[in-house]
Amino acid sequence: MTMLASLFSPSPLLTTAASTSSSATSQPAPQTVRLPAPRPLTATLAAAAAAGLLLLTPAAPSHAEGEFKVYYGTAASAANYGGYGGNANKRDAAEYVYDVPEGWKERLVSKVEKGTNGTDSEFFNPRKRSEREYLTFLSGFRKLAPVGAVLDNLALSDVGLQDQISSAHSLISVTCARNKLYAHFVTAPNPEWGRDEAVLRRLHQSFKTVDFSGQD
Repeated sequence: MTMLASLFSPSPLLTTAASTSSSATSQPAPQTVRLPAPRPLTATLAAAAAAGLLLLTPAAPSHAEGEFKVYYGTAASAANYGGYGGNANKRDAAEYVYDVPEGWKERLVSKVEKGTNGTDSEFFNPRKRSEREYLTFLSGFRKLAPVGAVLDNLALSDVGLQDQISSAHSLISVTCARNKLYAHFVTAPNPEWGRDEAVLRRLHQSFKTVDFSGQD
């Protein structure tokens, strides 16, 4: 299992790929999505400028655009969390977005879970629940630390993270905004990775934080 990471500044987006494969290549990371704000906001996210190191494996043909939907995540605190899923009324308050394959199911995150390990959203393949995509966030982070420190902090909130990374293919993107650390995970066992690699890579690359400023 090889852990790869790439970190750039001044607008860092750290992308990590964990797998049993050892070869890697650099690909451009996504830029920040810009949505017009319904009202003025004091905080504006800087555009993420980085390149992620991903696994070099022949990819299957990409799926049609209509086979994916966009999830808008709010990263609300546990105190302000209603405990119910859905995408209604989230677009205007979204702090991040990522693609979800049609047919995947949303796992409702409990208020207790959100408060203890920072999980904000999660989707899974109903054919294989361990093939999933989820996001966690931690408050109090102004900038990214070295990759080892980042993973240590994430492991403190998610005790199963190290086992997950060592036992499955995991694509992880980490960035900081609004004094929060956002970590987006795409993970799958080996058989599902071999079957769905192109889809999983798309999910990994689709994660972006949202800039409400409406300015270029």
